[in-house]
Amino acid sequence: MKQTTQAAPAGQARDAFTSSFGVLAATLGSAVGLGNIWKFPYVTGANGGAGFLLVYLLATLLVGLPVMIAEIMLGRKAKADAVTTLRVLAPKGQYWWLIGAFGVVAAFLIMSFYSEVAAWVFAYVFKAISGDILSSDPARTSAAFGALVGDPVQSLLWQWGVLLFIGGILLLGVAKGIEAVTKKLMPILFVLLLVLGARSLMLPGAAQGLAFLFTPDFSKITAEVLLVAMGLAFFKLSIGMGTMMTYGSYFRDDQNIPVTTARVMSADLFVSMLAGIVVFPAVFTFGFKPEAGPSLLFITIPAVFASMPMGHLFMVLFFVLSAVAATGAMLSILEVPVSVMAGRFGISRTKATLINLGLLGVIGSTCALSNNVLAHVKLFGMTFFDLFDFVSSSILMPAGGIFLCLFVAWVWGREQMTAALSNDGSLQNRQVIRVLYWLLKFVTPVLILLVMLKGLGVF
Repeated sequence: MKQTTQAAPAGQARDAFTSSFGVLAATLGSAVGLGNIWKFPYVTGANGGAGFLLVYLLATLLVGLPVMIAEIMLGRKAKADAVTTLRVLAPKGQYWWLIGAFGVVAAFLIMSFYSEVAAWVFAYVFKAISGDILSSDPARTSAAFGALVGDPVQSLLWQWGVLLFIGGILLLGVAKGIEAVTKKLMPILFVLLLVLGARSLMLPGAAQGLAFLFTPDFSKITAEVLLVAMGLAFFKLSIGMGTMMTYGSYFRDDQNIPVTTARVMSADLFVSMLAGIVVFPAVFTFGFKPEAGPSLLFITIPAVFASMPMGHLFMVLFFVLSAVAATGAMLSILEVPVSVMAGRFGISRTKATLINLGLLGVIGSTCALSNNVLAHVKLFGMTFFDLFDFVSSSILMPAGGIFLCLFVAWVWGREQMTAALSNDGSLQNRQVIRVLYWLLKFVTPVLILLVMLKGLGVF
């Protein structure tokens, strides 16, 4: 099968990551998002703590890691956007490029509502600095959050501000924008986590919080917990929506993809565990519930820090940390439609970025207004915010992940997979490739299908 690569628009050289650390930082920045700081602690709390953590680790190895490697491998091979990659690598006349199209739509829908959640985080940085949310009374912190999301003007302005911020970074390009920024943000994220974690470990409830996080209670591991763990492993690593395929196209040819992805997975898990160390000792010390759910970030956390000595400072640091995590994830999500628009239509990166910002400013505004003026406008019983989340997370992403596994294992084939992941034989990793091939062919797509069926409410 003849394979070609897609040239950059207007004959320009394709931008790329320039260093191994840049590759790691950007890819980790994509994988680490609010899911680590916000969702991972409360999902772990709601599903029994340490036992769930072990199941999640296994699910990451069986579901998340194989798909991440496959996406990056294909992207680097084609050196193109998510749609062009599948058009180039698939046999002529077959429609595997639809996997990339699913990813683009999913990324756009996710950015529409994720930018609003990120807007709340950025708003809370300033609220934390001003002390407006510094209260040990959950009723007061709940009212503060309600006032923010219930105000259509604030919701729109903060969302548009976040979009302009992310768009400005993307306008700088891959090396000078995404790579340069994530190389600075990821170390900051780790430092903030370590500082907050050290402070949390000094609290009276630290031992109870750590026991909850690290002492398994296997009696709480049920079929439901297994499905939740697999779903979290799939969605939290930014796979199934073309982000890793797009970033893979910027990888250097000598990059060891399996090793890089294993490092990303390990660092991502480390960040999640650090977030748990930050959250759970404080939650137990001041009598809050670890299974508080999505309200943990905006309602419970301010009340927790208000009860802590030097709580004002550490609350500011926590929301700065959350903003840093959100930034890395949004860069990778928005890069997917920008890359496709530039690659498929031959327009400049600048124009593609501005067009996507304009579209998101309009379509994403429906999510920003879902908690106020459009709260009563529902499709299929869901607000725009919930609908975009459901379509992307429960349909497009898992469908894209399943078909990606089928394409790599059953169409592209083991021989080409071996050549790509061994860097044409220069790496001695055939045993690793053999295991990955078996997982992608038989195990991972079945597990993703189970996650998809659960998301659709089949069981």
